[in-house]
Amino acid sequence: MTSPSVSREAYGAASDRLVAETASITAPQLVTVADEILSVAGLLRSDLRLRRALTDPSRPGSDRAGLIESLLAGKVSKAAVDAVSTLVAGRFARPGQLLDATEHLGVDALLASAERDGKLADVEDELFRFGQIVAGDNALTSALSDANASLGGRVKLVEDLLKGKAHVVTVRLVEVALTGFGGRGFEASLTRLVEATAAKRDREVAYVTVAKPLTDAEEQALAAKLSGVYGRGVSLKVDVVPGVLGGVSVRVGSDLYDGTVLRKLNAAKQAFAK
Repeated sequence: MTSPSVSREAYGAASDRLVAETASITAPQLVTVADEILSVAGLLRSDLRLRRALTDPSRPGSDRAGLIESLLAGKVSKAAVDAVSTLVAGRFARPGQLLDATEHLGVDALLASAERDGKLADVEDELFRFGQIVAGDNALTSALSDANASLGGRVKLVEDLLKGKAHVVTVRLVEVALTGFGGRGFEASLTRLVEATAAKRDREVAYVTVAKPLTDAEEQALAAKLSGVYGRGVSLKVDVVPGVLGGVSVRVGSDLYDGTVLRKLNAAKQAFAK
């Protein structure tokens, strides 16, 4: 999260509360808690007055927590109520920060469920592969990215595409991306969720573009080299693009290492054009 320290403190307290409340439940039960928290995020997204009331600095934290507890009582689990009320009791500089924090809390619960199920790496790969499928289909990109289209219709499209082919957490995270995770567009949200999943595994994500598939040995060597550079494990996301002609392009965060033949040709053309 990029919010001020007061928001991070509130998030940390809520996250700790959620971990404590859900320590003994199963992975599917944790998905249910995550869905409940994300439903609260949906409520906050649709109700600016509520967001303002829950972040009003003139009201004591206990008063704000009591307000959200009264709204959620009997509608969601105790774990969800306790986590969200702990979040609301903290201080936020802007109403939008509370929405972002609530979304993050729900996503963290989903990732914790996948981790508990031993499927976190699978979820990461499924999210990336789905992003590639979307990026390669203009009609699908338009259908899923259209914020003016019915959210229910877009959710159904995702469920139809992924039913029986992806982990339940993957499907739910794609649905989170449809709502614009952290205020981003769909594709950017999906990318951020891939990276959040990798971070849960204490890994950086390296986006690799090549003209032809890498061998297992080449992937292992590249991952080892990047791990040495970044001081932690690296998760390779390889995209095969014949148009780059040869070489390798690697992006990790804001770092770009472009050694493709296409880039070198373009650089040569620019040099001759001067």
